[in-house]
Amino acid sequence: MKLFVFVAFALVAAVAAQKYTSKYDNIDVDEILKSDRLFNNYYKCLLDEGRCTPDGNELKRILPDALQTNCAKCSEKQREGAIRVINYLIENRKTQWDVLQKKYDPENQYIEKYRDEAKKEGIKLE
Repeated sequence: MKLFVFVAFALVAAVAAQKYTSKYDNIDVDEILKSDRLFNNYYKCLLDEGRCTPDGNELKRILPDALQTNCAKCSEKQREGAIRVINYLIENRKTQWDVLQKKYDPENQYIEKYRDEAKKEGIKLE
């Protein structure tokens, strides 16, 4: 019986480890997007040009993996937030979107890989 309980806990821990932390899920993404100061702090963090908050560091850490796996470890809330941010960047901060894209997708492999899915989500990729 003890072995079963141990294996059960190990499986729960393994499943939980396959998702990104939900620790920052209550951050108001819209507030960040509406504030030049907050937006620029995250932007500079992602470009290694400024200091990062703990949630900025977490975003920078998981972003490459999220791009590679189509956000497979994201919660639904994280996925929705990512879609909202991408749409906002493309529609309102195109220059900054282009800079981020060059850093995190210099060969356009993710743009091409997710083009059809992005279209379904209403994201207008060029």
